[in-house]
Amino acid sequence: MAQSAIQAAIQQICQEKNLSEETVLRAIETALAAAFRKDFGNKLQNIITQFDPKTGEVKVFDVKTVVEDLPEEEVAEGAEAAPPEAQAGENEKAAAEAEAAYIPAEGEEPAKKFNPKTEIQLKDAVLIDPEYQIGAEIVTPLEVPGAFGRMAAQTAKQVIIQKLREEERQIIFDEYKALEHELINGTVQRREGRNVLVDIGHAAAIMPPEEQVERERYNIGNRLKFYLKAVEQTAKGPQIIVSRSDAELVKKIFATEIPEIANNSIEIKSLSREAGSRSKVAIATNDENIDPIGSCVGQRGMRIQMIISELSNEKVDIILWDDDATKFIANALSPAKVVSVKLDEDNRVAVATVREDQLSLAIGKGGQNVRLASRLTGWKIDIIPEAGGKPAAAAPAVEEAKEEAAEAAPATVESIPAEEKNDSGQEKAAE
Repeated sequence: MAQSAIQAAIQQICQEKNLSEETVLRAIETALAAAFRKDFGNKLQNIITQFDPKTGEVKVFDVKTVVEDLPEEEVAEGAEAAPPEAQAGENEKAAAEAEAAYIPAEGEEPAKKFNPKTEIQLKDAVLIDPEYQIGAEIVTPLEVPGAFGRMAAQTAKQVIIQKLREEERQIIFDEYKALEHELINGTVQRREGRNVLVDIGHAAAIMPPEEQVERERYNIGNRLKFYLKAVEQTAKGPQIIVSRSDAELVKKIFATEIPEIANNSIEIKSLSREAGSRSKVAIATNDENIDPIGSCVGQRGMRIQMIISELSNEKVDIILWDDDATKFIANALSPAKVVSVKLDEDNRVAVATVREDQLSLAIGKGGQNVRLASRLTGWKIDIIPEAGGKPAAAAPAVEEAKEEAAEAAPATVESIPAEEKNDSGQEKAAE
């Protein structure tokens, strides 16, 4: 059977907007009901329509639900004061005002209200058919007197556009809400002020300034991985927020690039990050046959290099988790070698002793290394030189210059032999 022009138009809309045929037909039927009500109906009719896209035939019905009888004064109040349409409008306004003013007593159920548009009382229903009972639906066919007018057609058009837009927004919201807190691929589309718009497939996501990495440049057409941080429904449709600075981005990329993390053989216990500069990732495993750091680094550093590349050359330290806080803090200060760690359990303060030549490395440029280690472990960490003295708040100028030179050097990653460990039992961290 040949396809009608209406069917072809419906299929085209479905393809363009990624909607089902049922959704588009539902929108058309809603629009036809609005058009009928505009030209031929009244506000006391609950109009529904059935549309056949093959023939273009439209059937119109008034549908009402049978309800229990109410006192006559509640139904008839103001019934003869105005014509049906005006009467309905006035009744609706009065009902809304009364509902807003009325506050039911505690434990009191709100009084049932009769809606003449969608309901019919049982005493009136049995006059139509004695077999009708409460809860039954009465479907009354209505005749279409003639063609719809220009205003009715315009109303139908607006209703179709609105309904399709609402359905499209809901589908997008549902699709990306299911992907919330996951890693997605996106392409930088354009900038709007300080915000970056990202094409993520069926929608455009927003990356606000606080979710951007200062050192990264988001050029139009750049394809990157993003952390889908939030999906919210707004008056203008779904708002999708993505991030490149969130610490969860590092976790998700690790899970993508390292199968042992994806299948939970290796667990990321904690993570601290200064986006665009450096991250520290603490890992552990319960499987004695797995070398956690070696698995993350990969053969010839392939895995960690892929992660660093995805993070736009952000440095990554892989730290071995330990239940012993002393060992974990020593590991967290990598790449510096720690001589000893003393803990103040009450104040949750740790004092780490390092050799003089390791002091600037332990502190890091601008205190970054000790700051990240502190966040990673949950302890406040003070660094002191081995010879004794006050806790080092900052490295001397000469040591600071050495640290800056070390930070400026390109990061290299190598496989770590099992026997190659420092004095604290920590394996070398990969940068």
